[in-house]
Amino acid sequence: MTDYFEVLSRDGPARIGEVRLHPGLTTPALVDDRVHDAGSLWPEERELPEGNESELTILPHRAFPAGTDERVAESFAVDYPDVDYPSAVVVSTDTAADYGADAYVVSDAPGFVGHASAFRESIVSIRESIPADTALYLSGVATPRNAATLVYSGVDLLDSKLAKVKGREGKYLTREGEYFLEDLAELPCSCPVCADHRDDPADFDRADCADHNVAVLESELATVRRRIRDGRLRDYVEGQARHEQWLTAAFREFDQQYGYVEERTPVLRNNELSAASSDTLRRVEIQRFAERVTTRYRSRFDEPLVLVPCSARKPYSESQSHSQFHDAIQYRAHLASMTSPIGVVPQELELTYPAQHYDTVVTGRWSEDEKQFVTEVLRRYLQRNDYPRVIAHVPDEGYRDICERVENHEDVDVPFEYTVEDHPTTTDSLANLMSTLQGGLKFSRRERQHNTVKAIADFQFGDGAGDDLFADVDLQTTSRYPKLQLRDADDEQLATMVPNYGTLSFTLAGGRVWRDSDAPTKRVEIDGFVPHGSVLAPGVVDADEEIRVGDEVIVEGPRAFGVGRAEMFGREMTESTRGEAVQVRHVEEL
Repeated sequence: MTDYFEVLSRDGPARIGEVRLHPGLTTPALVDDRVHDAGSLWPEERELPEGNESELTILPHRAFPAGTDERVAESFAVDYPDVDYPSAVVVSTDTAADYGADAYVVSDAPGFVGHASAFRESIVSIRESIPADTALYLSGVATPRNAATLVYSGVDLLDSKLAKVKGREGKYLTREGEYFLEDLAELPCSCPVCADHRDDPADFDRADCADHNVAVLESELATVRRRIRDGRLRDYVEGQARHEQWLTAAFREFDQQYGYVEERTPVLRNNELSAASSDTLRRVEIQRFAERVTTRYRSRFDEPLVLVPCSARKPYSESQSHSQFHDAIQYRAHLASMTSPIGVVPQELELTYPAQHYDTVVTGRWSEDEKQFVTEVLRRYLQRNDYPRVIAHVPDEGYRDICERVENHEDVDVPFEYTVEDHPTTTDSLANLMSTLQGGLKFSRRERQHNTVKAIADFQFGDGAGDDLFADVDLQTTSRYPKLQLRDADDEQLATMVPNYGTLSFTLAGGRVWRDSDAPTKRVEIDGFVPHGSVLAPGVVDADEEIRVGDEVIVEGPRAFGVGRAEMFGREMTESTRGEAVQVRHVEEL
């Protein structure tokens, strides 16, 4: 059981954690240069359990060498049940397993760091083999240039050994690369070590260079921690990894490891998603949105589909251009926006993460990667939804090319009409759009609100969930969009639409409707207690593996029923011995 490492927050595989010492150590961090007020991170050698001398070597940080039999590790834990310091086990890629330690030191890290596919295979294999709430430690491989990518992959602890060695070899490290000390005309850094030699750089020797390297590595990890807290590490890694080819290849390898990254990536956030490169198309958040739109969402309108370009302002409906589109359409058609990197955004999902949270580089030109991605999403979207016709109210630059590719695809059998002359918001273009929809029936505000609620439920919970949840409910909506409240025929509130995320948040009554419906549910089974505020991981008996951070969940136990939001992914809830598993919103004692 791990007692001294706790994960506090997550950004995909990267985590902020705490090694519980006095004072505590916040990860990701360096562990070899900690001050000794806490007695150092790992304590001195302990005596071996009697009878195990030939099988086990105790390292200065109470670690087991690679390949140690699990029974030996368990024997050590039994003999030392009251150990009052964190424990570490040395493992290799092939021998990683649950030894009940707080940290796992990877002995063969220098062999795979630097090789993208081997790095990805090793990290994924090790992380899947050890408990979720344990720290992964790579020794002898960290530099300021690669630290962000190492942490992005799921590494928690690093050391400064390589940075020191390079410094003593006369190699000056920066976030972008390394330079021979004798080739530097000036010191391009403002760390305390370099600042002390600003007036006389000739006195900057190799010992100073080693100290500088460690300082820059510490600074880089501080930046990484800030990025994790902001939920924006991936944005940083996309730029930082460009400084070395294997790093670029490595984070692309993790994009291909969708299951590993997706399980650990929250389903919603408040922060901005920066779409600054073609690599953004492969982000979990983008792929997940496109997958749900094309496999879960279903339009409930019989009217034509109007495709329009996205807007810089989010949500789209608050932009000037989309206000003009709405005035022209007047609820006689269903509206969806085309955008890179999201793909297709039905109007009902314009608030749903990441549709209102992204920002992209606008050049007026689409790359071929962007065209192919949005073409595929639009094709799958039209195959799933039965529209009588598609009105493409889009400009020529990229948008029209995508529409024509889809229109001419053999799997798409719906007529397209094009209404734009010069620009979508010109008087002539808007007049064309209005005339194309002339005579169409308008759908009511009530119908719009009900369809929005059901569409969000489909997207959030699964294909058909909107009808399954509310099939037997005389659904009423109060308040105004986007702050919709759902009530049943007895005026009992079931759920609220959360504008920040574009998701549904259940009350206890709504949770019971969800539990008793045919819609896919996400349950967390707890022990015999009534949670107040949160459910901690030790209280979790079982949890659905499909649960992701940010998911709406039902909490059930012998004494309590509640609803809340997941703070861990499902498997992590059942594996962890510390930390908040669910933030409980409403609970009742049974």
